Amino acid sequence: MMRAIGMAWFAGFYLCLAFASAHADTPNVVLIYIDDLGYSDVGFMGAPHYQTPKIDQLAASGMTFTNAYAAAPNCAPSRACLMSGQYSPRHGIYTVGSSQRGKSELRRLVPEKNRTTLPASVTTLGELFQSADYQTAYMGKWHLGSPGKDGPCEQGFDINIGGNKTGTPKGGHHAPYKNPQLPDPQGPEYLTDRLTDEAIQFVKQNKDDAFFLFLSHYAVHTPVQAKPAITKKYQRNAKRLGINAKYAAMIESVDESVGRIVQTLSELSLTDDTMVIFYSDNGGHGKITDSAPLRGGKGMMYEGGIRVPLAISWPGHIAANSTCDVPIHGVDFFETFRELLDADAPKNQPLDGVDILPLMTGQVASLDRALYWHFPAYLEGKNYPGAPDPFFRARPFSIIREGNWKLVETFEDQQVQLFDLANDLGETQDVSQNYPEITQRLADQLKAWRADVNAPVPTLQNPGFKSQ
Repeated sequence: MMRAIGMAWFAGFYLCLAFASAHADTPNVVLIYIDDLGYSDVGFMGAPHYQTPKIDQLAASGMTFTNAYAAAPNCAPSRACLMSGQYSPRHGIYTVGSSQRGKSELRRLVPEKNRTTLPASVTTLGELFQSADYQTAYMGKWHLGSPGKDGPCEQGFDINIGGNKTGTPKGGHHAPYKNPQLPDPQGPEYLTDRLTDEAIQFVKQNKDDAFFLFLSHYAVHTPVQAKPAITKKYQRNAKRLGINAKYAAMIESVDESVGRIVQTLSELSLTDDTMVIFYSDNGGHGKITDSAPLRGGKGMMYEGGIRVPLAISWPGHIAANSTCDVPIHGVDFFETFRELLDADAPKNQPLDGVDILPLMTGQVASLDRALYWHFPAYLEGKNYPGAPDPFFRARPFSIIREGNWKLVETFEDQQVQLFDLANDLGETQDVSQNYPEITQRLADQLKAWRADVNAPVPTLQNPGFKSQ
């Protein structure tokens, strides 16, 4: 794949220094990152009522992952892990905003402090691709703070359209957006469509260069707002089917976005030269969508909070209609791209993921490792389906998954739960008493991992706690 030297310019938008290059063996990369899209919210993962034909076509053109995990159960930490290739304790972003969420009298412990900005010292995916002379663009939700005036452009992206420290679209999904990094249009416009327009423009202007496009949709995060014409399609049967018509319409707009980007790559004869990744930052919102057969949703330690849809297409390298059941984690993408680009590892930045390209290409069939999550914080949520209690979606916890075993340690009561995901995907039965040796081994392994990554564990009792 030969590429000419060039530089893309977007008039009227935030633009940083661009790098030019010629690449022969490495693909363009388009990473489509959806906000709060649940495990069962797309057709290729079994969604019965949401319409995602374009996403399903993309999945069919490559590999789907049945055991794909976000790096955290909510937005900011998951994004920080993906961007850095590091588990949360390395960069200190554990949750969104304050770690002291929920009523104080209901919190037994004083949680660990939370960082809200990804440190400038961290080498990001954008910087990784820049080091390989790729044109880089970030479009949509950033939510990683900003060391200065413009986070994405300060951390490896030549172009930033719509990305800032906020986690939700301030003006909603319809213009005006109230987004300093996304000038408002002259008339009505839908945010998902606008970001797609910008993504397509970037691809067209860089068709002769190697490019990395990170399209981070604000959809399908709340507020639940959709285009009326699409919403109308779902309203008649929404109640009978038990779905939210506007949410279904938001998903369909995301599907249209994916279809338009894939079509653009085809029209420019870039399909075979481009890796396209479709991924979600965490589980679905538990009061809006159902993650069945998984338990719980966004913000929870259960599978519904962290297991997400993932499909990767790269024709000629990844077999069409292939499936991978091996558990993979959000931290894996940094190492995968680093190996793909033959780039040096960043100095003073331990990487926690592994290269999953051999899984994609069929060179290996398994990975011998455990996966980890750490959440030393509180996340409120009254009466969420599948939540551990009526007041919180999450109380401080750590998780290890090894093989089909998943062990959860909760710090308030210093208890562990063991789930056999092969036989109990819905996490209905704690089998720790049935398998004491496995439970102890995994608990010890989890403790050793926390020591290795210097993960803080809250132990200080909250003096304002009132026993219920």
